[in-house]
Amino acid sequence: MGAVEGRVVVVTGAGRGLGRAHALLLAAEGARVVVNDLGASLDGSGAASSPAADVVEEIRSAGGEAVVDTSDVATTRGAADLVARAVDTWGRLDVVVNNAGILRDAPLSRLDADDFDAVLGVHLRGHYAVTRAAVDHWRPRAKAGEAVRGSVVNTVSASGTTHVLPGQAAYAAAKAGIAAFTLVSAAELGRIGVRVNAISPGARTRMTSSTPGSVGELMAQPVAAGELDVYDPAQASPLVVHLAAAGTDVTGRVFAVRGGLVEEVVGWAVRPDWDLTSEDDWTVAAVAAGFRREDTRDQQVS
Repeated sequence: MGAVEGRVVVVTGAGRGLGRAHALLLAAEGARVVVNDLGASLDGSGAASSPAADVVEEIRSAGGEAVVDTSDVATTRGAADLVARAVDTWGRLDVVVNNAGILRDAPLSRLDADDFDAVLGVHLRGHYAVTRAAVDHWRPRAKAGEAVRGSVVNTVSASGTTHVLPGQAAYAAAKAGIAAFTLVSAAELGRIGVRVNAISPGARTRMTSSTPGSVGELMAQPVAAGELDVYDPAQASPLVVHLAAAGTDVTGRVFAVRGGLVEEVVGWAVRPDWDLTSEDDWTVAAVAAGFRREDTRDQQVS
């Protein structure tokens, strides 16, 4: 018995990279997989059915069950069609792996509104739309008394959670939004038997390989013969499969994963700086004095 034997899973952006790796391992572990991919280029333009079809063929050739879906998850209709594909094919849906995304990096001075909206549309709205469509399937089942045991696995990034990468204002905003969306969704959906988590994968994909600067350079480094390739997208997939399993109770958490290294990503933290509540006169001058004390403290620490 595989870790997700008999579970019905949709994986978005599953034609390449991380999504493909997730779909293949989920199928190998017994899941029936809807392989969703619009087949677009990295910037979201164009469409082709071949990336999803190729992955489905790989799964079927290995003895697994999978179907192709090319719905646009950035739209409400596309997300609903994707969930319907799972339900119409296998009678139910158990797991959503939100992975689809595009990239349109540009400095803020050159980032136009259409590009900003497109990136947030596929990433943030796509996560919302597919999750919402799945909830519309799960909630009636839970209300009817069924133990749903659903799972949503979202995809965030170090860009937007732990690292600042110039040129990625849209991408980082989307990924930070997905992290927050994950935590709120987990808090809400537990009562209907659905867990929600997110992964922040360190992996060599079309997106990371095209990122300028140190990230792209890191992904371009060759892997020595016999050495573990920690940036292989498949290295992130065992965590996804575990989070998708019916018997797992983890929820409301964001995990960075690279090779066998898994670290929990925590949100904004409040750092004690200075407290002026005891000041007799709360003024702009008092604020300035607080920042001066902060600067002095930081210099002493360094």
